[in-house]
Amino acid sequence: MELRELLISLALVWLAAKLAGEGMERLGQTAVLGELLAGVLIGPGVLGLVHESLILHALAEIGVVILLFEIGLESDLHELLRAGLQSTIVALVGIACPFLLGFALSVWWGKPALVAVFVGATLTATSVGITARVLADLGRLQEAAARVVLGAAVLDDILGLVILAVVTRQVQTGAFSPAAAGLILVKALAFLLIAIALGIRFAPTLLAWVGQMRARGSLIVYAVLFCVLLAAIAERIGLATIIGAFAAGLILARTERRAHIEAQIKPVADLFVPIFFVTIGMKVQPAVLNPFAAGGTLALTLSLTAVALAGKLATGLSVYQRGVQRWPVAVGMIPRGEVGLIFAGIGLANGVIEANLYAALVAMVMVTTFMVPPWLRALYRRA
Repeated sequence: MELRELLISLALVWLAAKLAGEGMERLGQTAVLGELLAGVLIGPGVLGLVHESLILHALAEIGVVILLFEIGLESDLHELLRAGLQSTIVALVGIACPFLLGFALSVWWGKPALVAVFVGATLTATSVGITARVLADLGRLQEAAARVVLGAAVLDDILGLVILAVVTRQVQTGAFSPAAAGLILVKALAFLLIAIALGIRFAPTLLAWVGQMRARGSLIVYAVLFCVLLAAIAERIGLATIIGAFAAGLILARTERRAHIEAQIKPVADLFVPIFFVTIGMKVQPAVLNPFAAGGTLALTLSLTAVALAGKLATGLSVYQRGVQRWPVAVGMIPRGEVGLIFAGIGLANGVIEANLYAALVAMVMVTTFMVPPWLRALYRRA
């Protein structure tokens, strides 16, 4: 991609995101919904003004890393740990129910067992980025339900990686490996524990050293450097970059410079995070919902969406802590976002699922992603 094309694409993405976000705010909705709709409008599925290039995709990935870093900064580690058992139960229910329902629906549709497993695995995904952004926009991150959802969504990402690795290995080798699945889970938990323990121990010393520097922007540069390093380490050992970014935010939230870092990261997030949400919207192909299209894509999409909703709404039944609202937890677990798209893309790339099933899965991911922002806002407005 030439520099001119990239600059024009970025200009269109930022302009569309801000105009649509402003419109949604004035309608009483959260800005993220406008950013998603902006992506649909300017993307290949409608106007075709912007196409996702490798560079734009990389900028979007940076955006979600910055988003999770910012969410970690605004979170309280002690409160997350207090919600640990509750978050774990919600995460397990949020994986088991969608998987079983997706598997059963696929078998009922006459799909082979391996395809049914992959569909079930795709339905287990939860996008921590979507829910976290909505809760942040609503100013609800410090509430008990938000802590449960964030903890459960992070666990969902970890367990989702295990499921993805197992299913992909089965596709490639035809064999299931409990050892490989267990190794990923151990690595994820070990990474989080070690990173947070060492970070809390040494981060104050590092920030004290940074505080002595005279160069402009030293604090924010070293804070983002810390975030990027943890994200890179997480990716290097086979985890999601957002897990490392979230851990970095949790660590720096325990330091005296937390408020300064929060204030300085917001302008960075305002530039990069909308790119992420717009590119998610750009993946929507409204044509797949054509009721007259061959292959029954619309019917399959509606069935998958119903199962996806039921599977995640069941998590509300697993909430037992007093003071934790069930509906915000259940609805907050619904969006599949980028995680669900990754699952579907790997299934298509490995030849496990055909084009019409892939289109139905992508449509399901987008529907579940789009419905959550207004739903959460309505829940909190009623409360």
